[in-house]
Amino acid sequence: MKLGEWFGLFILVVALYILWEIRYLLLLVFAAVLVAVALDGVVNFLRRWRISQGMAIGLTLFALLAIIITLVTLIIPPFSKEFEELIKLLPKGFQAVARWLEKLQLQIFGETLFNFATNGDLLRQLQAFANPLLSRGINFFFDTLGGVLSILLILVLSIMFLADPAAYRQGFIRIFPSFYRNRADTILKRCEVNLRAWMLGTLTAMSVVGILSFIGLSLLGVRLYFAHALIAGLFNLIPNIGPTLSLIPPTVIASLDAPWKAIAVVILYFFIQQTDAYFVTPYVMSQHLELPPALTLMAQIFFTTFLGLPGLILALPLMVVSRVWIEEALMKDILDRWR
Repeated sequence: MKLGEWFGLFILVVALYILWEIRYLLLLVFAAVLVAVALDGVVNFLRRWRISQGMAIGLTLFALLAIIITLVTLIIPPFSKEFEELIKLLPKGFQAVARWLEKLQLQIFGETLFNFATNGDLLRQLQAFANPLLSRGINFFFDTLGGVLSILLILVLSIMFLADPAAYRQGFIRIFPSFYRNRADTILKRCEVNLRAWMLGTLTAMSVVGILSFIGLSLLGVRLYFAHALIAGLFNLIPNIGPTLSLIPPTVIASLDAPWKAIAVVILYFFIQQTDAYFVTPYVMSQHLELPPALTLMAQIFFTTFLGLPGLILALPLMVVSRVWIEEALMKDILDRWR
């Protein structure tokens, strides 16, 4: 290799190292881009009604502000109250589950088989497993997820991107060679379409899961059903893992009343997830946005390994963007033309 090639390789390695060191900041920027893409879709919808660009942006920001105020004033206070009570009841619920499992074990297997579950061992094992998981989840919710400052940063950046998207888009395109800039712009447009399809499907699925959970849990008489339903809707953002985690609190709380109620909660959540998987998501998602389950799970493992819990939350949109660039830039523009 010539001196210039070695110097170029060195610059590439330094650039990759810098990107790795600021990866969490880049995740925040990516989250802001997601919000800006969603808001830009609303702006484009309003433009169809012959509304000016500035007026459409103003109406969109006003709607966003109204949603935030509604969340802060109407939804968050009752959820916070029920969530605090949920934290207090979970240890009692784990005790009820442990006692029920011990009785079930004695009835089926007798006292000798699986003796590790008797004399309170199962309860200690459940608490030892659940307490760190719960504390980490709470710490992540209030700290790692960004807290107030990170949320404000995402909102401010998304508004800045929305105010002049062409300038930021052209700035990103200019990092490519001049002969590839038109092609990069085309790939960005496909990324934008796919991200909007994913966000529409995800928001619809979250709403349906939350509403069905609210109705089902209230009919079953499960305590704190509002908090459980909101958690189920939010956790549905994380496929595979999220729905499983959201099942734990209502099942444990329902076990305080009766074992049959806990079983009914499991059946209810299974029915809701099947409804989402086979009816809601396929109906809402565009045909060009197909996310194979195996690829989804591998993306979650990959981004969680390298980016932590924020990577898990943003795994699907990251996979959507990565898949478009791999298909267009790598496969079509390089591998398909390789002779």
